[in-house]
Amino acid sequence: ITFFNSALVGCAVIRLKGGDPTLADGFHAAASRLPQIAGWAFVSATVGLILRVIESRSERAGQFVAGLMGMAWSITTFFVVPVLVVEGKGPVDSVKRSVAVMRKTWGEALTSNFGIGILTFLLSLIGILPIIGGSIALGNGHTSLGMVLIVIGALALITVSLVASALNSIIVAALYIYAAEEQAPDGFDSQLIQHAFAPR
Repeated sequence: ITFFNSALVGCAVIRLKGGDPTLADGFHAAASRLPQIAGWAFVSATVGLILRVIESRSERAGQFVAGLMGMAWSITTFFVVPVLVVEGKGPVDSVKRSVAVMRKTWGEALTSNFGIGILTFLLSLIGILPIIGGSIALGNGHTSLGMVLIVIGALALITVSLVASALNSIIVAALYIYAAEEQAPDGFDSQLIQHAFAPR
């Protein structure tokens, strides 16, 4: 997942800087950072395992603590993938750099996820409605129609999820470029993107 996300960010960075990336460019960007990606995948998986252990220790308290730690981890590592791809830093240095970039941002850098989440939810209705219809059809004995509707709904949900993930990666790449290089990426209004960052 991290490898393909890095490839997407690599393409996004090239495009945001005025280039015209190909699929090969994205894979090349990710492949050139393979040791860093592998290291980050290990660190991320380890943290995820620790959070699961904490959550399983005590249902309510564990879930609360794991939720807080998970939120802090998400904020801390918000810009890790762009840092890995663009700067080629290792996992620990990437987290430190991500924190440094995050310090320059408003809550807008974080609430971009919230905005995408709302859009994803609304678009997900396109997939949820056929699934509900398919379930009703199955319950009424219309097996073929029910299965078709469920498959259509599932494919719609997968498509929406992939598009939302891609949009999130592009937004993170754009915000990273602005924070790191102090200039608006190509295709972004400099006045609009400036509102995503706190005054110095």
